[in-house]
Amino acid sequence: MILTGDEIYNEVKNGNIVIEPFLKKNLDPNSYSFHIGNEIIEYEYRKQGFLDSKEKVECKKYHIPEDGYILYPKKFYLASTYEKMGSNVYAKSLLASFSISSCGIWIQFSAPLGHVGAIINWTLEIMVAQKIKIYPHMKIGKLAFWDVCGEPLLYSGKYRGSNGVVGSKIQEDFTILR
Repeated sequence: MILTGDEIYNEVKNGNIVIEPFLKKNLDPNSYSFHIGNEIIEYEYRKQGFLDSKEKVECKKYHIPEDGYILYPKKFYLASTYEKMGSNVYAKSLLASFSISSCGIWIQFSAPLGHVGAIINWTLEIMVAQKIKIYPHMKIGKLAFWDVCGEPLLYSGKYRGSNGVVGSKIQEDFTILR
């Protein structure tokens, strides 16, 4: 079952949910509104024209200035949440806010699940439908918390302890089933 905003607040006070910094005004009926951080990553693949899933993915990190950063269609960006969020008790779902998605900004494509035990600045997978300017620390999405059934196994994967935006570590998973 999904936690209500009031229950999220209670669990933050009880230490079962971590949201740093926490502002009560960002509580929603069944989620917590989060903000984008101040860095963005673009993948570097111009040398060979593609990303190779066997190789370390090269990234270029940019600072999002106070006067904004323009995102362009047909480009893929990574950014992170400003807030460090998570729980050793609850699973999480990362979602765009309607105000963001209705402007044609997608912030999460294929990895919206936050495992129990992951308490991090969440990496956002961003694409846009049209050219749009974003600003550091603007509200961009919501994190919902879910009860788990059974004894939780805490996340211990390669992204554990992430601080800020993190590029893909796909090369660490590379195997071919034969």
